[in-house]
Amino acid sequence: MLVSRELNAAFWALRVAFGFGPLIAGLDKFTNVLVNWQKYLSPAAERMLPVSATTFMHFVGVVEIAVGLAILFGATRSFGYIAMLWLFAIAANLISMGTYYDIAVRDILLGIGAYALARVTEARQSVITVEPSGDYRIAA
Repeated sequence: MLVSRELNAAFWALRVAFGFGPLIAGLDKFTNVLVNWQKYLSPAAERMLPVSATTFMHFVGVVEIAVGLAILFGATRSFGYIAMLWLFAIAANLISMGTYYDIAVRDILLGIGAYALARVTEARQSVITVEPSGDYRIAA
């Protein structure tokens, strides 16, 4: 089988979105330009933290930056699954607050999109692509 243009288009759209999305959100954890991220941290979770909410958000930012860069640099299969779990955890935190349900639903849907990135990556890796010269190679 050949990798279709449609499969490649879906792969690259998801890769760019799930690369730059976490990267930008992670960087913003240090500046709070987009939003004051601490307001999304459940008070129950905050009480259990051994560090301040700000320090925790900086840690979250580092994780998000790492996930975004890993996806941008090609680790789409494994980090697609990691992004999915991360987004589901964020949604669970928001639901536990009893507020921000709209953002929780959005993060669940984004998590499903991250799952799709991992699965599309698997699909691309399981087929052969044809180079313009007519040479065959395994899709990477």
